[in-house]
Amino acid sequence: MQILDGQFVSQFIKDELKLETAQLVVEGKKVPHLAAVLVGNNGASETYVGAKVKTCTEIGFKSTLIRLEESISEYKLLTIIEQLNNDADVDGILVQLPLPKHISDEKVINAIHPSKDVDGFHPENTGRLVQGLPAFVPATPHGIMLLLEHYKIDTKGMHAVVVGRSNIVGRPMSILLSSNTNPGNCTVTICHSQTKNLNDFCRQGDIIVAALGKPEFVTGDMVKDGAIIIDVGITRVADASRKSGFALKGDVHFAEVAPKSSYITPVPKGVGPMTIAALMKNTFKACLDRNSNS
Repeated sequence: MQILDGQFVSQFIKDELKLETAQLVVEGKKVPHLAAVLVGNNGASETYVGAKVKTCTEIGFKSTLIRLEESISEYKLLTIIEQLNNDADVDGILVQLPLPKHISDEKVINAIHPSKDVDGFHPENTGRLVQGLPAFVPATPHGIMLLLEHYKIDTKGMHAVVVGRSNIVGRPMSILLSSNTNPGNCTVTICHSQTKNLNDFCRQGDIIVAALGKPEFVTGDMVKDGAIIIDVGITRVADASRKSGFALKGDVHFAEVAPKSSYITPVPKGVGPMTIAALMKNTFKACLDRNSNS
């Protein structure tokens, strides 16, 4: 069993981006600029956005954090996004989800210009991904593919089982794994809450991507020997023995599954850091695209 160390690989990618950004400065070109919009004061969202802004600083990107009251109207938020669309200095825009219930996620995602949609959620980028055209790929699936690529895992012909069908992880993950690429070229099964005999499908998986948000859902009896395990979930679970009062658990029961696996991502320090690294790669790409088109 080998740990797929997302912390290490993400740092490797960030170091590369730092060098490439420094080269842009030497050449007198603009550096990537990421604008992050945070609505309300959700604790998890604060943490995620804070990590993204910190990473921008580390690698030499410019970043702008726009904090908005939870009570902001949908119209006002859409107006701010349009201002960012029209700002020539901004390369990438991300609006941290989830949003307050009175604001439509769909309207906000659709309002971001596809060329600045570094989260890869806009329907145009989704459509291009499905058709195998250049696109911004959602950061978590993109990060997972970068992780498999770094460890030179040949997935050709494998049966991949993706547990979860969200537009953020499950669906784009299934497209990437089935694409004519390496990593890729898998036969993919998507499972979800309505799947019958879910355990049987999981036991067939050469690769299991667990992305359903249920702590320790995938147990040892659901995994065949030698499987590659990608754990996307991260949930705070009460734990009185810890100073923080909680433990972070993935969707996979690590203690049971790890001994049976050939490769496995830990939680934390697995998929999470890779998500941020992939977002930075998307932002850098957006900047290069804008430089070449200016």
